[in-house]
Amino acid sequence: MIENIFPNVRWDMVWEATVETIYMSAISVFATAILGVMLGMILYVTAKGNLLENRVVYLVTSAYVNIFRSIPFIILIILLIPITTILVGSMLGAEAALPALIIGASPFYARMVEIALREIDRGVIEASLAMGATKWQIMTKVLLPEARPALISGITVTAIAIVSYTAMAGAVGAGGLGDLAFIEGFRRNREDVTFVATVTILLIVFVIQWIGDFFTHKTDKRI
Repeated sequence: MIENIFPNVRWDMVWEATVETIYMSAISVFATAILGVMLGMILYVTAKGNLLENRVVYLVTSAYVNIFRSIPFIILIILLIPITTILVGSMLGAEAALPALIIGASPFYARMVEIALREIDRGVIEASLAMGATKWQIMTKVLLPEARPALISGITVTAIAIVSYTAMAGAVGAGGLGDLAFIEGFRRNREDVTFVATVTILLIVFVIQWIGDFFTHKTDKRI
C-alpha cells in the first residue's frame, strides 16, 4: 500500500539520509553549545561594568559574532570550502558540512547566551562577591546555573536552526535529508521523495523542540 503512495521512495536511502542529518546535527549542536557558551560568557563578562571589563576583547569578540552570524549559511559554506578541504580532506559529505555548521551556529547561540546572562539579577552577583566568591566561581557556579533554563531554551532554538542548515548544506553535496530532497526529489521531479524528506525533517524538529521544552521546564525554578 505504502509503495503505491510513494512509488519513488527508497526507504533505505531515507534511513541513511536521516542518520546523516542526525549525525551532522548532533555533532554541531554539541560543539555549538560549548563554543556558544564560551563566546557568550566572554561577551557578558568583558562588557562595560561587568566582572572582567575589557573593551578590546569585547569589541573583537562582538565583531566576530556579528560577522559570522550575519553571513547567509549557503554563502558561508562556499567561503569555507578551502578550510573544510584542509580539515576534512573533502568538500562533500556529512563531515564536510560540520565546520560551516559550527562556525555559522555558534555566534547565533553566543548572542542568546549573552542575553540570558544579562537577565540575571545583578544582586545575586554582588551577593556572591560579598561572600568572597572568585570571579571564576561566579561564572561557573552562579551565572551558568542561574541562566540554565534560558541556555537550554536557546540551544533548542539553535538546534532547530542547525537542522535547517543541514538541509541547505545538502544542496551542495553534504548529504542528509536536504541532499535527498534536492537531488533525488527536486532534480528528478519526484514529489513523493521531497515530501517524505520534508516530513522527516519536521519530525526531527518536533522531537528536538519537545526535548528542549522538557528540560527547560525541569530546570526552571519559577515553574
